[in-house]
Parts: sequence; structure tokens; C-alpha cells
Amino acid sequence: MDSSVTRAQAFGQAEINWDKLDKTKFYVVGAGLFTGLTMGLYPVSVIKTRLQVASGDAVERNAFSVIKGILRMDGIPGLYRGFGTVITGAVPARIIFLTALETSKVAAFKMVEPFKLSETTQAAVANGIAGLTSALFSQAVFVPIDVVSQKLMVQGYSGHQKYNGGLDVARKIIKSDGIRGLYRGFGLSVMTYAPSSAVWWASYGSNQRFIWRVVGNGTDLEKESPSQGTIVAVQATGAIIAGVTASCITTPMDTIKTRLQVLEHEGRKTTTKQVVKSLIADDGWKGLYRGLGPRLFSMSAWGTSMILAYEYLKRLCAKDGQI
Repeated sequence: MDSSVTRAQAFGQAEINWDKLDKTKFYVVGAGLFTGLTMGLYPVSVIKTRLQVASGDAVERNAFSVIKGILRMDGIPGLYRGFGTVITGAVPARIIFLTALETSKVAAFKMVEPFKLSETTQAAVANGIAGLTSALFSQAVFVPIDVVSQKLMVQGYSGHQKYNGGLDVARKIIKSDGIRGLYRGFGLSVMTYAPSSAVWWASYGSNQRFIWRVVGNGTDLEKESPSQGTIVAVQATGAIIAGVTASCITTPMDTIKTRLQVLEHEGRKTTTKQVVKSLIADDGWKGLYRGLGPRLFSMSAWGTSMILAYEYLKRLCAKDGQI
């Protein structure tokens, strides 16, 4: 796909498209790679979730107090509550996400090519479409995992019910609300993660090309190829900017979604309107940005780690002679 070959790729970063990958190796190695990344960053998700569901009179109202409370009560294992459930669902969700991302990216570049957009705009649009599409597909698997894991993350905290593992959570949800209970907040989840994914990938795709132009590799194709360190620095910078952009735009929806999924107490349903009113009553409009710090850090750290690992994964899993 000639139109998708960026200026940065002309300096030794040839695009490894879907048809150039060894799919079996891609899935197997990728599952292990992203499991490791999830393990490293999982505590941040626990902290973010607890901040978002904290009641108005909760003592632990900032990240440091939440960490101290978790370590005091449960030690290091407390930072990994619900991790087993997340990993169980993350593998199929990640496979669906990556497959949809790569295939839709190819289709999106072809779709926007006739519009003769600038390289940066074309990358933003195509990557945004791919990010949106992949998030929509993966949410069917991820939402039930999200619902269960978040209940485990906050069990016993601020009056929340305790469970005996992920299966116990799922069993009680199904008993109370049926299968649809596992999709509590599905609409909000899609409204959060789909735009977040679209913004992240659009920002990353365009930022990376802009940065290459700024550092001087955007016009002279006869110039010596950049070093591996430069390539990694550009990718990391693009990922950090993308993470900050996406988290600032989508945190309010994520906060509402999280509270909606985990805050309904026995015998009382919670609506989106009630959640919003409660947040504003407790903290004003800034209540919608509860957990912004951890989420911003998580999205930036995860995005940077993910994209560097992902680019490495694609090179590692390219078919012979394709790079």
C-alpha cells in the first residue's frame, strides 16, 4: 500500500502490514508480551478504579492514600485484585483488537487515499478509524471482564461487597440480573473506549509523522537512516502525547462508566443521571475527572510501552524477507 508508507518508514521503518505477518507467531508472542505489560501496569488501574468509586465521605481521596490503604490491608497482592480475571479475558480481547486494528487500518488507508489529504491528516483519519473499529469489536469480550474485575478491585472498600474470586462475581451478577448484568454499562463502555481508542491512534499516527518532520527526517529522503534510538524516541513521544490527549478527553465517561458498573448496591439500581449528580454533588464538575492522574499516567505509560512492544512484535513476527 504505497500511500501508507510514511516518510519515517522511508528511513528504515518499512510498514509491516497484516499480510506480511506470521499470524500464529504474532498471536502467541503477542499474548505473552502484552500479558507482561498488563502485569506491570495493573496496579494503576486498581488505584484509578478505587478513586472513581470513592464515596463523598471516603478517607482515601488521592492516589497516595489509596496505595497506603491497599498495602496496609492486603499488602502487594491487594494491588492485583482481579488480575486473574483480566488476564483470562485480555488474551481473546487483545487478539480481536489487534486483528481488527491491522485489517481495518489497511482498509482505512485505501478509503481515504482518493481525498488527497496531507500525510499527517491521512494518518490521523486512517488510524482513528482503525482504533475506533478495533475497540468496538473488542468491547464484546472486554466489558464482562471489566465488570467482574472492577468489582474485585473495590471489594471490601468503602462498604462494597466481598467475593470469592471472579467466578463468584459472575455467578452473583447472573443470578441477580441475568447475562445482561455482565454488560452493565456496555453503552458507556463503548462510548468511552471507542472514542478513546480512536483519539489515541489518530493522535499517535499524526504525531509520529509530525515529529519526524520536526527532527528533520521529513523532506530529505537521501538522508542517512535514523538510529534505532531515534526511532524509539519518536515512537515513545508520539505515544505519550496520544495518551495525554485521549485521557483528558475521555476521563469523564470512564469515571461515569466505572461507577455505574460497580456502585449499585444490593436492591438498588444506579442510573447514569444519578451517577453524574452524585459526582457533581461531592466534588463539583471536577468530580467527573476523578482518577485523571492515574488514568493519564496509565494511558501514557501503557500506550508508550504498548506501541514500542507492538512495533517490536511486528518486526519479530514478520515473514522472512518482509523487512
